[in-house]
Amino acid sequence: MAESIIIRIQSPDGVKRISASKRESVATFLKKNRNRTGEISASQNKTLSVLKIKHGDMLFLFPSSAAGPSSDVMDISATVQGARSFSNPPVVEDEIDQYLSKQDGKIYRNRDAQLCRHGPMGKCVHCVPLEPFDEDYLNHLEPPVKHMSFHANIRKLTGGADKGKFVALENISCKIKSGCEGHPPWPEGICTKCQPSAITLNRQKYRHVDNIMFENHTIADRFLDYWRKTGNQRIGYLYGRYTEHKDIPLGIRAEVAAIYEPPQIGAQNSLELLDDPKAKVVNEIAAKLGLTKVGWIFTDLVSEDTRKGTVRYSRNKDSYFLSAEECITAGYFQNKEPNLCRLSPDGHFGSKFVTVVATGGPDNQVHFEGYQVSNQCMALVRDECLLPCRDAPELGYAKESSSEQYVPDVFYKDIDKFGNEITQLARPLPVEYLIIDITTTFPKDPVYTFSTSSNLFSIENRDALGETQDFHSLATYLSQNPSNVFLDIISDFHLLLFLVTNDVMPLQDSISLLLDAVRTRNEELAQTWKKSEQWATIEQLCSTVGVQPSELPDYGAIGGSTHAASSSMWSCVHCTFMNQAGTDNCEMCRLPRT
Repeated sequence: MAESIIIRIQSPDGVKRISASKRESVATFLKKNRNRTGEISASQNKTLSVLKIKHGDMLFLFPSSAAGPSSDVMDISATVQGARSFSNPPVVEDEIDQYLSKQDGKIYRNRDAQLCRHGPMGKCVHCVPLEPFDEDYLNHLEPPVKHMSFHANIRKLTGGADKGKFVALENISCKIKSGCEGHPPWPEGICTKCQPSAITLNRQKYRHVDNIMFENHTIADRFLDYWRKTGNQRIGYLYGRYTEHKDIPLGIRAEVAAIYEPPQIGAQNSLELLDDPKAKVVNEIAAKLGLTKVGWIFTDLVSEDTRKGTVRYSRNKDSYFLSAEECITAGYFQNKEPNLCRLSPDGHFGSKFVTVVATGGPDNQVHFEGYQVSNQCMALVRDECLLPCRDAPELGYAKESSSEQYVPDVFYKDIDKFGNEITQLARPLPVEYLIIDITTTFPKDPVYTFSTSSNLFSIENRDALGETQDFHSLATYLSQNPSNVFLDIISDFHLLLFLVTNDVMPLQDSISLLLDAVRTRNEELAQTWKKSEQWATIEQLCSTVGVQPSELPDYGAIGGSTHAASSSMWSCVHCTFMNQAGTDNCEMCRLPRT
């Protein structure tokens, strides 16, 4: 009888012991681990003894993208040959992260004439460059900076003698670890191996975004117009780009170029987001324009004096800055938009997604306040451990464990009336422990990614205001902007979305050239696209909704003017299909021409 041996298999899932025999074929051995993949192919001729695998050896199992889930292959190395360390999967970080990781980041200081006693080429403690995470330097900035940048925090972690060789940014988990077989599953059993650790909330010392900047006031004013006209609150998604924020060492700025308003139901004191069937297309169009979704914005405005145009100052240190429900929503959005990070075993850590609140300030004028929630809050929200309090918006509540879900204990530290630091159970929880504030600004010199025209195209999902996106509004927009520069007219974020998502003639498959022209500010590319059949059809549709062709700017298509093209075709009033001249019935719906 073949001698029985036990082989230990170590993988990212843990260590597993497998019984085998020295004369057992590799193929038979691998069938016991068919969910494992690697480099050594299954063989009916080779045995474990040929591979010099002995009793008690430990094999290291590595997933391989080259092998399918059903392949009988495995990468092994005996302990006598030395253990292979597991490496993180390659992660392609955002461009701004790649750029900042290559920067020096140090804070250089000039020679102090009074304190420095050395020559011009020397350095001392009074003029030596500071590290980007130097707290004393950040505290003496004007205004003081409470949070170091995320990349400054990375420099702090990787600045020791080992250069961060063993640094790993672990994401917090509030869930029971799977695969524990020593006891029945929860709620019948739990052990220290699978039980998540208790969480003590700390104020996060760094932030992923250090500044939020709107390119110009027009972006914000158009968003606020909805509240000004209806009195109802509004929500929108911020599209822009991440750039370097030079006021803070290794800082990141979120620049906002446009606001997309999704389908929603707004009231004076509530907001409800609806399903958005166009969300994926909007992200794709934004990406082709060189933009990404950087955050969300909502209004919390109550008019105080309509004659003076003032609003109520309601969010302050005596009430709250973000409610628990808003923190949970922010955490939900941040979990949907994770920050790619090479130092995390999961490939992501935290988020650069920001929250902006349009609310009343101390001067009773509209102010824009920026925030993020901490990584601890993101974990609590992701694992459904945090609830809002109904009667106290400034308080959250850590859920209690139930038969359906185990929730780890959540604590926070506070100061009692005697000045002692005490630990409190987060039931309830002041949400100030979860919030990171971010400065929100407007530039002195406005920047315009899109059109600067005074007559702008209608914003989506504003039917309640009577502002609709259709070919009549498009014809009106074109007639009100008689510029000879086609690129200036077409460079409107909301107009481009309408051209791609309208129900009559969506241009999703034929608008890439135009998007490239807008992104690169290339008038020649824009002129090439305007000569296409698609733009000719757009003009023909505009000419059938009440605006005469002579009133439209001369953006005629190939082969003649818009008037000549429109005279040869007619639009069905029932389905808007463009029919050839000389026909009495619509080719699409078969209804008679009226």
